[in-house]
Amino acid sequence: MKAKEMRELSAAELAEKLTDLKAELFNLRFQHAINQLENPIRLSAVKKDIARVKTLIREQELRSAQ
Repeated sequence: MKAKEMRELSAAELAEKLTDLKAELFNLRFQHAINQLENPIRLSAVKKDIARVKTLIREQELRSAQ
C-alpha cells in the first residue's frame, strides 16, 4: 500500500494496519529462522511499511496538536 493511499485512512485504521504488519513481520521472521521463507525481500518491504504507517500516525498527531 502506498503512502498516498494510507493518508486517507483514519487513526484507528492505521493502528489496526500497524498491528497487522507487526504480526506479519513476526511470522516472516519465524519462517526465516526455520528456513521456510520463500521471499526474503518481503521482510524489508514489511519493515518499510511499518515505518511508513508510524510516520503517518505521527503526522496525524502533529496536525491534531496544532
